[in-house]
Amino acid sequence: IDLGGLAILLISGTASIDESGKSIHIGDLRAQTRRTFLNITRLLNAEGATWKDVVRTSCYLRDIDRDYWDFNDERTAFYKEQGLTLLPASTGIQAKLCRPELLVEIEAIAILKQATQVA
Repeated sequence: IDLGGLAILLISGTASIDESGKSIHIGDLRAQTRRTFLNITRLLNAEGATWKDVVRTSCYLRDIDRDYWDFNDERTAFYKEQGLTLLPASTGIQAKLCRPELLVEIEAIAILKQATQVA
C-alpha cells in the first residue's frame, strides 16, 4: 500500500516452505520457525525492507500449549540476531494451518519510507 512517502507491506501467512513450494523441517517446530523467519526476511528484502520496519506479526501455532515456549525462544533469538531493540507487536493464535505438516505460520506488517521520486 503506497501512502505518499510511506509504504505498508502486508505479508500474508508464511511458513516453512522451500523455493519449490515443498514443506520442509517436518516435525521440527524450531527449524520450521527459523525457516519461516528466513522466508519473511527474503520477502522484506525484496521490497527494500528489514525486520526493523516490521511493526506487527500474527503467529499461528498448530498447538500453542505444546509449542509456544519453543517458538518464543526461537523468535526471541531471531529478533536479537536482527539487532531489534523495539520488537514488533505480536499476537499468538492457535489455528489449524493450511497443510497438516506445518506447525507454525506467520504474517507480518511492515511500514517503511519510500524513496522520493524526482519528476
